[in-house]
Amino acid sequence: MGIISRYIAGAWLRMLLLCQAGFLAVYLILDFMEKFGRFMRAGASFWIIVQFFLFKIPEMVVQSMPFAVLMATLLTLGMFSRSSELTALRSCGLSIPRIVTPLLWLGLVCSLLLLLNAEFLVPHSYKRMEYVDKVLIKKKDRTAVFRLNNIWFRSNNLVLQAKFFDPQAVVLKGVTVWEVTRSMEPARRMDAERAVYGKNGWHLEKVRIRSFVSGTVPLQQVELQAIPLTLKVEDLRLLDNKADSLSFRELSDYAHSLQSGGYSASRYLTMMHAKLALPFGAFVMVVLGIPFALKTGRTAGVAKGVAIGVSLGFAYFIINTAVQSYGRSGVLPPLVAAWGANLIFVLSGIWLAMTVKQQ
Repeated sequence: MGIISRYIAGAWLRMLLLCQAGFLAVYLILDFMEKFGRFMRAGASFWIIVQFFLFKIPEMVVQSMPFAVLMATLLTLGMFSRSSELTALRSCGLSIPRIVTPLLWLGLVCSLLLLLNAEFLVPHSYKRMEYVDKVLIKKKDRTAVFRLNNIWFRSNNLVLQAKFFDPQAVVLKGVTVWEVTRSMEPARRMDAERAVYGKNGWHLEKVRIRSFVSGTVPLQQVELQAIPLTLKVEDLRLLDNKADSLSFRELSDYAHSLQSGGYSASRYLTMMHAKLALPFGAFVMVVLGIPFALKTGRTAGVAKGVAIGVSLGFAYFIINTAVQSYGRSGVLPPLVAAWGANLIFVLSGIWLAMTVKQQ
């Protein structure tokens, strides 16, 4: 790397650190203000609160770094343009592609670091944050084991096991319910295609009941069976929200286990591909930010640069969320839904770059 490349990279990295620190500070302040009342009512100590937010930082970095990268690109090139440094570099025979090459490489490095963070740090830190929140702050007793592909829940003399939870239909699928005695000996086993939550609680559909008590019918088949479970739908919805914090490998294993069981896995396949697509949003932001900065850098002030960055960031977030929602519902193929927004913004950045060269 030459002197000029090191100078451009150094200026961009300093701006990135400043923007990233600013986004994290705003994120932490807003999140703290939202949760402060709940923490105080639960009697959480200062150190427990600090632990909660420390374990949340890796997740915050994944969500905020693409915006910080975009802002750093706009502001760095904007400052170079207003100070006539870009003009001086071009007068020395350096082309625009040569000048911005260090930024493209740095954007790619940021994407790779985000990918490693999302794959290895976020799942572990999320589990620690969840433990602090539920056990240390909310003082909840873990009577349920919620894993995406293996849900266990005990309610009085009933033990439920389900393959997975469909949050849109509020349905548990692949359900087995054991009725046990006080000595934990099985009295009945109920196998059902699914458990549906309604106004009167949980009901099993298409049930096969096996009784292990002498003097009763050993095998029965019924269409509908009510069960007095104390399982809350809110807890299961939180289970589905955990999927965003799983690694690519965990989501891949879960999606393939659903497919092997004959269930639709579009939702989790989209999340799986998004685990790779979202980190590369940082590189996409560099590709998009460069032409915007070159077109508006000389005339735009810092405030205008920030406004452009925020607008582009929100546009990327909205389009990415909308396209992925079609993938999760099965309208679009998961791969297309996960990478669609990146492709749209990369092509937009390339087109804008072509218009800059013509000026």
